[in-house]
Amino acid sequence: MESMPAPEIETSSASERPASLPEGSRPKRNGEGAWETVRSLLIILVGVFCIRTFVGEATMIPTGSMKNTILIGDHVFLDKLFYGPRVPYTSLRVPRLVKIHRGDIVAFRYPRNPSEMFVKRVIGKGGDVVRVVNKQVYLNGKLLDEPYVRHSDSGIFPLRDNFPPPVSEIEALPESWGLDPVWERRMPEYIQSDGLHVPKGFLFVMGDNRDNSSDSRFWGFVPLKNVVGEPFFVYWSYNAPSKDWLDDSVEGRLRFDGSILVNFVQRTRWSRIGKVFKNPY
Repeated sequence: MESMPAPEIETSSASERPASLPEGSRPKRNGEGAWETVRSLLIILVGVFCIRTFVGEATMIPTGSMKNTILIGDHVFLDKLFYGPRVPYTSLRVPRLVKIHRGDIVAFRYPRNPSEMFVKRVIGKGGDVVRVVNKQVYLNGKLLDEPYVRHSDSGIFPLRDNFPPPVSEIEALPESWGLDPVWERRMPEYIQSDGLHVPKGFLFVMGDNRDNSSDSRFWGFVPLKNVVGEPFFVYWSYNAPSKDWLDDSVEGRLRFDGSILVNFVQRTRWSRIGKVFKNPY
């Protein structure tokens, strides 16, 4: 029988070069891949930095000076965009796009220690006259309607409940009441017969928990430039006392974080999530 020829099989010659890959599908060298990763991380970090500096940031309220408007353990998002945020490492500020109104709740850098952030309610602005008589606040001679205010102590004390005190009595006020020494010396400059006069470019602020609030009565005015923003809404609220939030020791933080993991569902104030803060005036 005549043998059938073997089928021809195409083979590549050793001298033939493989077809080149498309430009976008070439494998990246290790150095190129590492740089792309670093570059992506840098972009993310710059983006987060810009948002935190110019748009808003999250903060937690560790004390009860604003009860019951803002509770201990409320985690709030601060709106900073419209309040003229400062360009980092410079004295320049973005133009302020909104005016601060009486009744606004504002976050600001504590004048006596700018590293601390305080949250209080604006009572008076530059040019206003503030007076407190038996716990009742008068602004420019008119009694304020303050449905948000909380009183926990029926006693009446100078400075806290009758403000401003007579100039002749300021030096006799006990240091234990929290009167700042600098404010003690400067307060008489702004006291007249009708009350305390707020200078231009400054705010007089108070906490809603009037009997338990360190505010302008005790340490003075807030410069407008210190205002960082305003609380916008609560994104999480956890029921725990101030001492737990303020304990910075490693042991205390580990213990508290463990407690949050165990009690997250039971102690989260679910009804407060999404609460928006509005000016009552």
